[in-house]
Amino acid sequence: MNQPLLVAWGLTITPWKLVGYLGVALFAGRWFVQVFYSRRHGKPVVPTVFWLMSISGSLLLLAYFTFGKNDSVGVLSNLFPAAVAGYNLALDLRHKRNRREERNAPGPGGTG
Repeated sequence: MNQPLLVAWGLTITPWKLVGYLGVALFAGRWFVQVFYSRRHGKPVVPTVFWLMSISGSLLLLAYFTFGKNDSVGVLSNLFPAAVAGYNLALDLRHKRNRREERNAPGPGGTG
């Protein structure tokens, strides 16, 4: 995975660097998604896909820094965001499940 795929203009691309680039693209791209949803709703909104992109980007960057670079600073700098994103995703999914159950619950004196 550390064998160069491309060497050009002083830049060396390896499969691990592609993993890292994809992680950065997902982690940074989540902000464009958040802005898109917020503009669409006319208020600040953090969609579920934001947390999925956060976790995916963090995990790809963790893999890159662990196996591709063996860089403990990179590992530590991505562990916390991955944990926070995982926690927030769990809260988001729980909130959506509770809202769905409330909507499907029978009303007072009703059978549903």
